[in-house]
Amino acid sequence: MSRSLPITPRIPDPQAGACAIRMGEASDATQVARVLVEWVEQACAHRGALVAWSARGAEVLASTLAEAPDAALLQRLGGLAPDARAFRPVAAGLHAVRVGQAPVVLLLEAAEAPPTHVLESIAPSLRLAGTHVMRWMELASLRDSHQQLERSENLQRALFAISDLAGSDLDMPRMLRGIHAIVSTLMYAENFFIVLHDEARDSLRFIYFADVADDDGPDIGAHIPMESRRHSMTWHLVTGGRALMGSTEELLTQVDGPVVMVGPDSVDWLGVPMLRDGHVYGALVVQSYREGVRFSAEDRALLEFVGSHILTALERKQSKDELEELVRERTMELAQANFGLQQEVLERQRAERLQAALFHIAQLATADIDESDFYERLHEVVGELLNAENFFIALLSDDRRILAFPYYVDAGVRRVVSREVGRGLSEYVLRTGEPLLGGRERINELARAGEIDAARIGRPAECWLGVPLRVDDEVIGLVVVQSYTESVGYGPADQELLGFAAMQIASSIHRRRSAVSLQHAYADLERRVEDRTRELREQMLQREHMQQQLQHQVMHDALTGLPNRRYLRERLDGVLARIEHEPWRRCALLYLDVDRFKVINDSLGHLAGDELLREIAVRLQQCVSPPDLVARLSGDEFAVLLEASPGADAVQALAREMLEVLARPLQAAGRELEPSVSIGIAIGDSTYPTADDLLRDADLALYRAKDLGRKRCVMFDETLARSAVDVLAMEGELRRALQVGEFLPHFQPILRFGSGEVVGHEALLRWNHPRRGLLVPGEFLRVAHESGHIEAIDWQLFEAACVAAARMRRQDTFLTLNVSALHLRHSDFGQRLLRLVERVGLEPSRLVIEVTEGSLLDDPEHVRSTLESLRAIGVGAALDDFGTGYSSLSYLHSLPLRMLKIDRAFVQALDGGTRATTTVVAAILALARALDIRVIAEGIETPEQKEALIGMGCEFGQGYLLGRPAPQLRDDAQDLPAIATFAGTTRA
Repeated sequence: MSRSLPITPRIPDPQAGACAIRMGEASDATQVARVLVEWVEQACAHRGALVAWSARGAEVLASTLAEAPDAALLQRLGGLAPDARAFRPVAAGLHAVRVGQAPVVLLLEAAEAPPTHVLESIAPSLRLAGTHVMRWMELASLRDSHQQLERSENLQRALFAISDLAGSDLDMPRMLRGIHAIVSTLMYAENFFIVLHDEARDSLRFIYFADVADDDGPDIGAHIPMESRRHSMTWHLVTGGRALMGSTEELLTQVDGPVVMVGPDSVDWLGVPMLRDGHVYGALVVQSYREGVRFSAEDRALLEFVGSHILTALERKQSKDELEELVRERTMELAQANFGLQQEVLERQRAERLQAALFHIAQLATADIDESDFYERLHEVVGELLNAENFFIALLSDDRRILAFPYYVDAGVRRVVSREVGRGLSEYVLRTGEPLLGGRERINELARAGEIDAARIGRPAECWLGVPLRVDDEVIGLVVVQSYTESVGYGPADQELLGFAAMQIASSIHRRRSAVSLQHAYADLERRVEDRTRELREQMLQREHMQQQLQHQVMHDALTGLPNRRYLRERLDGVLARIEHEPWRRCALLYLDVDRFKVINDSLGHLAGDELLREIAVRLQQCVSPPDLVARLSGDEFAVLLEASPGADAVQALAREMLEVLARPLQAAGRELEPSVSIGIAIGDSTYPTADDLLRDADLALYRAKDLGRKRCVMFDETLARSAVDVLAMEGELRRALQVGEFLPHFQPILRFGSGEVVGHEALLRWNHPRRGLLVPGEFLRVAHESGHIEAIDWQLFEAACVAAARMRRQDTFLTLNVSALHLRHSDFGQRLLRLVERVGLEPSRLVIEVTEGSLLDDPEHVRSTLESLRAIGVGAALDDFGTGYSSLSYLHSLPLRMLKIDRAFVQALDGGTRATTTVVAAILALARALDIRVIAEGIETPEQKEALIGMGCEFGQGYLLGRPAPQLRDDAQDLPAIATFAGTTRA
């Protein structure tokens, strides 16, 4: 390369403007590059080149260099960083610069880098050129993409067209011409042929050949041995199994061995094998005799791709032709076999027709039709077997003196006739008991022989066929068909058919006669039975009426009209029997006693007492609906049976409703009374064998209600019968314990699994009994509820627990208190709890109240309002025993909950590792995370339970494994910022 020294630019700015105008008028990137290179050469007196690159590589768009840049230099130029201040040396005597982010580099031939002012003078034009070049390169890329898309669409249409040809009804020559036309749409294919290779025969078969220069082409369709075409281009193409393309000289370099040219020499030749699974099944060849028409690598790839589809189309067409030929051959074989079967089919049809006729006749014997329809259908059936245009049936009377014709059709006229037995043709058949088939000659012979009386025959028939009807070897009649034209006659086959039909006709007639006789007998019997039944029914109705009156008197109370004790016991035994077979069922028995009824009787008299009892009966019936039952047992005792118990809570609610209804004032003996009742409730299940057992337990509960002060209801439990006296003693001890403060909290820690840190405590109730020691709630809670002391006990526990929490050194843990539904019913519960925490100095945000799902059922809206008001002051809420209630999921999104506690039943089930339990716990954790609710797992007693919960992502736990309830709070002084955050978390 020649080198020149840098000099001062000689082109003024106006020439740079003209250069910019020429760039804008350029029609492609190359013209833009030429304009810039010319301008730079004039401006700097240097030879130069403009290099641009894209994803496909670098390209020299315009150059005046003595030597073109090599590939290594172009690669370095592609990595050149943008620099608008100076040229950089890139090779000996070559300097380059890239201005801006455009993929364009200016390369100058100079011994030294051009000075800065040179770059400053050409930099604007270089930037402009970069912009124009990049735009034209993008446009060229879009054009290439468009052309590629058009080629893809053309190829797709061609493949669809080839597939359509394979499934069309065109013959093979027309289909091959269609394939030639399709290939011509993809490339130059004026000269085109298709050759198939038969590996078994080692032969070639040209199935299509079109060539404008070769008048002596191969024999189309003939098998040409491969050896005869050895070393030809087609032979090399098939044996080599790879595409060949180029002129004759180029083809010689692509094959191994000599080449024998067949046909005229072409300018360009392209052949591709048709392959499947590595085997060559044929080849496609196109060739050009024109100097300006040559094939490209793209044409070769396209023809290879199309070749596999053409091979599939040829195979489909060939398979279709072979199948059609096979079908034609098979059809001829079947036609020959069918001819042999037709005779057999005719015989079978005759047998089937006879069988169907006999079956039809048998059905007519039991069909619900009259006699006229019966004989008409017999005529139709016989007509299906043979010509029966003239047809009749004759039957002998019981004394065999009269021959009746119940069905007679002759010459299209139907008649019903009868006559005395004489010497006609019919009588001859009846007398001999044999079929008779004959024409006029046979009839005349019988007449001459004196077997028949010709005068009794009437109009002579051309052919007469009669067959006797037999029942148990006795001839009862005959069936006859006859013809009056010579064209219709009967033969032995017809006699055989009519003989078969006659046997079935005789059987059907006999069965219908028997059925009619039996029907008459039945009708007479039914009339006598109906008369006697009517008499018996009237007697039974009278007896039933009397029995109902007696039954009602025996099973009902005369004063109130209610069922009595006996009725109740029978009804209750039936209910318990159903429960025994369906153990999931429950019933409920409410035993009622009128309080102080003896006083009313003694004061106002028995009439007033009776009036009171009747009013109570009416009111009780208003409280229930069928199938539930109200009964009067004796005196002032009543019972209500609920056959399908809705649950203990619902039964108690109904009992309370009864207490209110029965307590409404009423007038008796001129005095206003306010009656009251005591109610004992027993829930019946499969453990009750008899009604008396359930009545006994309900009676015990009733007495307990009376002992508690009357005008109340009590539910029976197992301890009621054996500890009634102990309950009364415990009530006194509860009152004393409240006075002296024997109820105290025990605290069970709640830990974070990850660190083992204590994040909170649950306050649990304990009774420090002076004689029995420390008692858990299960030993006294029921008595506390029944005696009405539970709320006072809870408030004593709340205060002691809050005082202990307020005195802790750590102020970042929380305290949970169990709050029952009794507290939530009070409208001032929230204010009272707030006054308590303020009095003891406990932060409200450290307090969480635990509510169960059962406490939410009484008044959900009131509970929600109470929890919202507590959340406003910082007191949180937790849903306890989650998953064991009624509709747990419905509360999660509607209540202001800070946390929920998974019931211990689910945690304990994790030891078994059942998929159902694991899925439920995982679902609860996922739902809580979605609602931003913290989850605490209760009742953790084994390491396996703990590990299972940690594996499912549970953060907090509580149970004997982590810490037992203790009278003191665990006051571990640790830095627990995460726990403090948890204690203050609330739902938005």
